[in-house]
Amino acid sequence: MKLFLSVLAFMAFGLFSTAQSQNDYIELARDVLKMEKKAAIGDVMMLSESESGPFWTLYNEYQMALYNVHSEQVEVIKDYANNFDSMNDEKAEGMFKNYLSYQSGLTKLKKKYFKKFKKVVSPTKAALYFQAENKIEALINAELALEIPLLEAK
Repeated sequence: MKLFLSVLAFMAFGLFSTAQSQNDYIELARDVLKMEKKAAIGDVMMLSESESGPFWTLYNEYQMALYNVHSEQVEVIKDYANNFDSMNDEKAEGMFKNYLSYQSGLTKLKKKYFKKFKKVVSPTKAALYFQAENKIEALINAELALEIPLLEAK
């Protein structure tokens, strides 16, 4: 998880020279985070043998959908980094709307998949899974908040 956060922080400060190298490093960080996250979820869930197969199949499906939604967040961060020094009211408003769109998409996805998860594990285990997901997300967002500078009011 630290690698992912470090990459986003470097990107926000413009330390990568090209858009392609930014994207390469972001994808590497996302791959590392994906592996670390899956191991953590496995430790938390304590699935029975009968739950394991259906859960991990649905987990992988959800992660692919989540990847697409989180790509919106990455784009907002990249846009912010690219426009930080020349930010104006119009750009700030547009980025905030994109951020809200990302948040809305994330909420819709969670609602949709909670219904699916509680069909393959108990509602309590489905809630436990999303609680673990939310904790991981909160850790990432807290680290991003520390690394990404606030705008200066004009």
